[in-house]
Amino acid sequence: MRHSLSRKTQALGLAFCLLAGNLWAQDYRLTSPDGRLNILIDTREALTWSIEQGGATVIQPSAIALKAREDRKNAKEVTLGNPVKVSKATRREVNTSFATPIYKRAQVEDHYNQLLLKCKGGYSVEFRAYNDGAAYRFILEQRKPLLIEAETAEFNFTQDYPAFIPYVNDNRGGERYCYSFESYYDECRLSQMAKDSLAITPLMVDLGNGRKAVLLDAGVENYPGMFLLRNNDRPNALTATFAPYPLEEVIGGYNRLNLVPTRRADYIARTDARQILPWRAVVVTEKDTQLADNDMAQRLAPACRIDDTSWIVPGKVAWDWWNTCNLTGVDFKAGMNTPTYKAYIDFAADNRLEYIIIDEGWSSPESLMEVNPQIDLNELTAYGRQKGVGIILWSSWRNALKDTDKTFAHYSQLGIKGFKVDFFDRDDQPVIRSMYELAQLAANHRLVLDYHGIKPAGIQRAYPNILNFEGVKGLENAKWEPIVGGTPLHDFPRYDVSAPYLRMLTGPMDYTPGATINATRSTFRAINDHPMSQGTRVHQMAMYTLFESPLQMLADSPSKYRKEQECTSFMAKVPTVFDETVALDGQVGEYIVLARCKDGVWYVAAMTNWTPRRCTIDLSFLGEGEFEAEIFADGVNADREATDYRREVRTLKATDKLDILMAPGGGWTARLTPKK
Repeated sequence: MRHSLSRKTQALGLAFCLLAGNLWAQDYRLTSPDGRLNILIDTREALTWSIEQGGATVIQPSAIALKAREDRKNAKEVTLGNPVKVSKATRREVNTSFATPIYKRAQVEDHYNQLLLKCKGGYSVEFRAYNDGAAYRFILEQRKPLLIEAETAEFNFTQDYPAFIPYVNDNRGGERYCYSFESYYDECRLSQMAKDSLAITPLMVDLGNGRKAVLLDAGVENYPGMFLLRNNDRPNALTATFAPYPLEEVIGGYNRLNLVPTRRADYIARTDARQILPWRAVVVTEKDTQLADNDMAQRLAPACRIDDTSWIVPGKVAWDWWNTCNLTGVDFKAGMNTPTYKAYIDFAADNRLEYIIIDEGWSSPESLMEVNPQIDLNELTAYGRQKGVGIILWSSWRNALKDTDKTFAHYSQLGIKGFKVDFFDRDDQPVIRSMYELAQLAANHRLVLDYHGIKPAGIQRAYPNILNFEGVKGLENAKWEPIVGGTPLHDFPRYDVSAPYLRMLTGPMDYTPGATINATRSTFRAINDHPMSQGTRVHQMAMYTLFESPLQMLADSPSKYRKEQECTSFMAKVPTVFDETVALDGQVGEYIVLARCKDGVWYVAAMTNWTPRRCTIDLSFLGEGEFEAEIFADGVNADREATDYRREVRTLKATDKLDILMAPGGGWTARLTPKK
């Protein structure tokens, strides 16, 4: 670790304090370490911030405020930030780094300039200027807890820019804020956003000339997550909104798996007397590759809270649900039973996969302690131990909340390695609080977690035993994709080359790739029990390098994988965490080319949307010497038969450049191993 506060910065800070005089009515400027990004803060009346980059305005003056009251009858309402009175302003430069053993790189650099405004009324506002973005957060310093009635967080753009907007839809039980956080991107201008429709983050605004601004929240703890709305008073502006605190809830939603609020309070959070609120951040980039390899969410997340992380094992999973346990060539009836999961363990062991998941149906719908009589967990954990394969069990969120410590202790002692916790489908304050509580209890019993129905917002750095999150329109959606006019309603390949730039900004995503039945746009059909993917075989294979996922699934049937062993062996060998990542080329919604390194071996992959594409990959990122490259590319007929691929092995070095051709919905991937 390193930490530096430059003499120049100290001198500027001292001069600032000496010249400021009356701090109650000041403008402040905070500049990024490279001098290209500026945050302008106005405290003359109401608190506002604006952002400039490279001399151009990104965000015009935008309001920052909290409306709050004490948690007692007839408490007086106050608004923090309007008006604002600054009593002390402190500046510093921070240049440090921290280890990230379960991430896309081993070490994250954290270099920023900070301005901390201590304000009259018992609060401070912290601003950070990074080379690639800006962020702020409230720090409450009250003597008593507060009820936060509303938070004002505005993002006022200068023009009616195009945007990628992930709307909330498919609400659980019809409740406005109860949703799975899985959205395709609607592409339209800011003024064309649907009125009063919630959008989730990250949300991208295209500033033109390759420049992008992406809005997100980070470090979310004991506070609701942030939604975004079109500002109906200013068509170029977005404003934050938050789920009110739930007061009553019922069992409901899909298959009665949710807890659906039926009554909410007139406030969004009950805070502690002293509490740090989440970051409001804007990532600002000049080329799309900066989005494909960005650490903002990691930098703004709380530090790791697990002292010993050596027991946390990332890896790959043989998964049952997507392929509906379709096994062939076996002498038993496949389904949710002990022989089926022994076969999954055999497949995992043969391909050196770390885990299998036993998904919904292994326990009763109402209790994790009541096991399906067709499944002998004692036999399966013993068999898995013998084969070197761990078992992860599925649970709904509401069942995971029942007597959690006792349940986790029981299954940990049995030899279970973790839980996939599904159907959170909310991010109001109690749900966010429960995410942290479940993670700590799981860590106490050395269990890993996979959170579904929720998006990451920083907790994965605090609790790296949370290996993955859903919150993504993953491969499961292919099982029920509507066909309109002979083709799929949704454009999966375009989403596949959008999510790595946007959704993946906030953390890993459980997309669950690996389909072996692959289809062109005209031949794709949704068949629940025999699912397929849009795009080519190599498009699916490339996802193992491109998609961040410390707990990565092989979603198809072991029987199908055994028939496609050449492809299976390649996918199984791609690591799920890396020492280094390099974004090589790409454009949001069009294509992506990325390289990652683990233990000296490089993994390179590319994907395109439905547009066939030729790219040149510059291998100058490689170290010295020669590398043996195993390459999978779209076959010459992949535009007609999406399963067509071509494999070759060749020798490459850092001075080489590769010309690759991807079919419509295609991909390209390679493993480069140093030659001895």
